Amino acid sequence: MSLVYKNEKRLFNILLTLSLPVWGGLIIGTAGIALVYILSFFVFYLFAQAGFISYLKGTAVEITPEQFPDLHKQISDSSQKLQLPKVPEAYLLHADGAFNALATRFLGRNFIVLFSDVVDALEAHPDALNFYIGHEIGHIKRNHLLWGPVVAPAAILPLLGAAYSRSREYTCDRHGLAACHDPASATLGLAALAAGGNRWRTVNIDRYVLQARDSSGFWMSLHELISDYPWLTKRVAAVQTLAKGNEPKQAGRHPIAWLLALFVPRLGVGGGAGSGIVTIAVIGILAAIAIPAYQDYQVRGQLNQAVLEARVAANAVADYYQTNKSLPQTLEQAGYTPSYIPPGIQPITIDANTGSIKLTIDIPAHLGKTIELVPSIDDNKQIVWRCGSSNLDSKLLPLDCRD
Repeated sequence: MSLVYKNEKRLFNILLTLSLPVWGGLIIGTAGIALVYILSFFVFYLFAQAGFISYLKGTAVEITPEQFPDLHKQISDSSQKLQLPKVPEAYLLHADGAFNALATRFLGRNFIVLFSDVVDALEAHPDALNFYIGHEIGHIKRNHLLWGPVVAPAAILPLLGAAYSRSREYTCDRHGLAACHDPASATLGLAALAAGGNRWRTVNIDRYVLQARDSSGFWMSLHELISDYPWLTKRVAAVQTLAKGNEPKQAGRHPIAWLLALFVPRLGVGGGAGSGIVTIAVIGILAAIAIPAYQDYQVRGQLNQAVLEARVAANAVADYYQTNKSLPQTLEQAGYTPSYIPPGIQPITIDANTGSIKLTIDIPAHLGKTIELVPSIDDNKQIVWRCGSSNLDSKLLPLDCRD
């Protein structure tokens, strides 16, 4: 049995051939400026990945000959069996019910993380756990984590990028199968991934494999073609066939699904934990930008409504002044009745001495800050109002209240 899925090398060569000119064009076309962005991204990735590795070292339990010697022996034996030159560092992590394992890389060092739920579920069948260990060693041995960024420009292409990601999973399933002493253990390991920590023991593997026949329909074909992962039923079917010494034949896909998938770029993230960490970090940065921006947007909306209401009060004061040639002591005296004061704004007040109308903010982040409408008399003896604030960021003010 070949440990490399038949399509992986071909798809990799296609993506590499398409990606290298893109990288070269970026560097030459920008006179080297693109290198600065690439370096910046690498630094960002380094910090994101360092955060995850630090979390592992500070939270998970390192698997060593002294700590979980049984797991350490399984990882060492699987590495030797799969001809991985150096045994990767390994950790056991409680992942809040997540049922899987992962491989990652940091500064030239390879790591395997086993999730405690899968280890506990397979405690009575340690050979099935070898499938998970071998699968992750497959990612390391095939350098999926290293080459992922290199082929990234072409990996977003419809069909090609997702197909390459799926082919890597099939390759790693073959490594997982090769790591098992009993080939049947590999299908048990995948059954646990499908049915969870308890029910997997009673899964009828043959019946589950028959579900793979449903994957040739339009909807299942389409969603697999745009996905980074093959349907689990097909993975189990492939492993079961390989375990019997035969090469699997994949079920066909709906022709219209192929056509539609041509118009869907690959937006998913494949390529191991590193890509996932970068994605989470990017989301975090976007959130760090977007959440404050949205909060500012909400505050601006409240202040816009409040200033509109304050101008209604100002018109009442101006009418009172024109009639009485003096300023009212209160807004009620001016004939103003509040219509709508948005949440987070205290009732509108007037300074009886100057006629200034004041809005006081009750929003926690801007508590006690104010906006004022200050009156003055123009050449026509009419009151005009100047809106502004001495203690509020101008970006939060309505446009006609900014200097």
